[in-house]
Amino acid sequence: MRKLIIAALIGATAFPVAASAQSQGEVRRDRQDLRQEQRELNRAYRHGDRRDIREQRRDVREARQELREDVRDRNRAWGRNDWRGYRDHNRAIYARGNWNAPFRYTAFRPGIRIAPSYFGSRYYIADPWRYRLPNVGRNQRWVRHYNDVILVDTRRGVVVDVIRNFYW
Repeated sequence: MRKLIIAALIGATAFPVAASAQSQGEVRRDRQDLRQEQRELNRAYRHGDRRDIREQRRDVREARQELREDVRDRNRAWGRNDWRGYRDHNRAIYARGNWNAPFRYTAFRPGIRIAPSYFGSRYYIADPWRYRLPNVGRNQRWVRHYNDVILVDTRRGVVVDVIRNFYW
């Protein structure tokens, strides 16, 4: 009985991880299903009667809805601290070695204006989704400054957010 309970607990904790890992595959399968349903709808227009056409339209609608839901799940907005738990389990992604800029370290805080040399294109984090950083607004970019990550409004040069000791 104890083994059964332990197996159930392990399965319950492992299932959400597997479900989130499959989201890209689910989106791909949903797109294939939608294409197949649209082909069947075209066939019904050519060779079917009204009832066949109505059923195929409903199937296409359902396939579109399912695709929208899976894309929404895949693209969910990450919260401010969602990267912390991910970093603990994926240390290699955040271990980028010694990174030094050609200027000294400055402990920036939100609200101050910084020079464009601090947030030039060579310091942009090209793939913030990989690190589970929150989505940015218009004219904002995540920038690396030594081991910190800074969200900068590139139009005005104002620091919007700072995450200290982001990298190991």
